Amino acid sequence: MSKKPLAGIFLVTLMMGAIVGGVLNPLIVAQGQSSQGQICVTKAQVDLKMEMRKLWEDHIMYTRMVVVEIVANSTNDATVARLLRNQDDIGNAIKPYYGDAAGNKLADLLKQHELLAGGVINAAKAGNSTAFDAANKQWFANADQIAAFLSQLNPTYWPEPAMKSMFYEHLHLVTAVAIARLHGDSAADIQAYDNAVNQALMMADIFANGIMGQFPAQFC
Repeated sequence: MSKKPLAGIFLVTLMMGAIVGGVLNPLIVAQGQSSQGQICVTKAQVDLKMEMRKLWEDHIMYTRMVVVEIVANSTNDATVARLLRNQDDIGNAIKPYYGDAAGNKLADLLKQHELLAGGVINAAKAGNSTAFDAANKQWFANADQIAAFLSQLNPTYWPEPAMKSMFYEHLHLVTAVAIARLHGDSAADIQAYDNAVNQALMMADIFANGIMGQFPAQFC
């Protein structure tokens, strides 16, 4: 199949993912640029980007499902198990590039991220500010660990300050979802979830672009 139809369908997606902080990243764009200056998108690039987007959309969707269940006092083991499986799926997605140990480490850190989130939400629900502050501190410390680990894997495309800022924003957005839900504010809940989904997709593109930038030969 010609690459041209793929470019027509997915060019906007690739270009959006190449924009970080409002700036077009030439290193990302250049890897898909032909000698004639046209942007070419390969099937391998599209597959990775779509995989990452599905994984991180699942991440925020199942996180919200658990938030809803905690607030409603109806936490379901199956929902929690599905959420934790998503962290294994994300870890597995990086194994072809960074190895099994790295994938397992990322999955473990992300599972801690989700379990700590539960502690934050439960403390907020109970109105216990002391417990909330303690749980929140642990949650952000875990985000620091994730950022440092990712930066070690890919320092050029995933610099630690940028990774830390990205995960801090993710935590703030999840908190906004939980607070809106606790207050029974449907409009705020919807807006917070929309914001969280958009940021999760941005995160997915950063991960995909970072892998493609670090391992360009695998995406020609």
